[in-house]
Amino acid sequence: MTGTPDSGRLHIVLAGERNSGKSSLLNAIAGQSVAIVSDIPGTTTDHISKPMEISGLGPCVLVDTAGIDDSGELGAMRVEKSLDAVRTADILLLVIDAVTGRIPAIATEGVPVVPVINKCDAAGELSELKAAAKARIGKEPVCASALQHEGIPEILSAVQESIPEDWDAPLLTAKLLEPGELAVLVMPQDRQAPKGRLILPQQQTIRELLDRGCRIACCTPETLGSTLRALNEAPACIISDAQALGKVKALKPEGCRLTSFSMLLAASKGDIEYFKESAAKIDRLGPDSKVLIAEACTHVPASEDIGRVQIPRLLRARAGEGLQVDVVSGRDFPDDLSGYDLVIHCGACMFNRRYVLSRVRQAKAQGVPMTNYGVTIAYINNLL
Repeated sequence: MTGTPDSGRLHIVLAGERNSGKSSLLNAIAGQSVAIVSDIPGTTTDHISKPMEISGLGPCVLVDTAGIDDSGELGAMRVEKSLDAVRTADILLLVIDAVTGRIPAIATEGVPVVPVINKCDAAGELSELKAAAKARIGKEPVCASALQHEGIPEILSAVQESIPEDWDAPLLTAKLLEPGELAVLVMPQDRQAPKGRLILPQQQTIRELLDRGCRIACCTPETLGSTLRALNEAPACIISDAQALGKVKALKPEGCRLTSFSMLLAASKGDIEYFKESAAKIDRLGPDSKVLIAEACTHVPASEDIGRVQIPRLLRARAGEGLQVDVVSGRDFPDDLSGYDLVIHCGACMFNRRYVLSRVRQAKAQGVPMTNYGVTIAYINNLL
């Protein structure tokens, strides 16, 4: 990794109607041509992301979206993609066209909104529109002109003031280790591990432990025994790949805490209490049950893929071979979860916290239990 991953960046999403100047505004904020711009409504057909470092905001990602007023069969699909992008927003820039004067209606689910009236250079008196936008959104709108590059500092200032204190995922290891304590990280280097680098949760954990002044020893499951024998003291905690938990527990020193990278992600990005509560549903699964497994990344599955092979095998060993398991990946996630008895999500290292929690809220609203890979494996192995 040479930079902050998108999942750890502040997500600033631009949304509004077609031809309101969202793409031009993104280009103006970015200071470069990122999105295609034209006068033809519907030019943006899918969301476009631009990772950046912005003074005062730090690492962030700007997201341009298709107009939410698009029509027709393809238009409806574009709108759905736009609304899905809105679910990732830590800050929503609601772009209002000064010429049409229409204020888009978007369900924001508690996301801070910065209303931006664009094309102010092409419109006349805007006092009524400003008042209407403030009444609707509860915040004074920023007047801007993407074409003239006017109002950009004011937009960034409004974004900075609107960042919620809890926008970022909590530290992975905050409640697990104190500065100075020793941790052993168990990381398989098999065919599923990317060649030449560590997977993102492992990288993030190592960096966080170093930042917090903890000491680290790294090994594979096969070398855990010799690593522990070589240490001058027992580690305060072992953090393991979820698939190796059983082997690690057998070697774990007395009094040493044990967790998995996936469990840390569940506590950092998701709703760990709901995940633990939902794991109990595993005992009630039968051959007629239906489970949805959701992967955040879109990798080509390995022969022993954890989500597509190992977890389904563990579940069917308990519930029966008739258990139906559906798998979705990336941003594919059903709107209707009611047909499932349980949803099992990956650690979601590729998603930001806001997006993961939007899926948790969806599952809760539909009364469907939801857990994650690490919690599932720990529960099945009586380690939760």
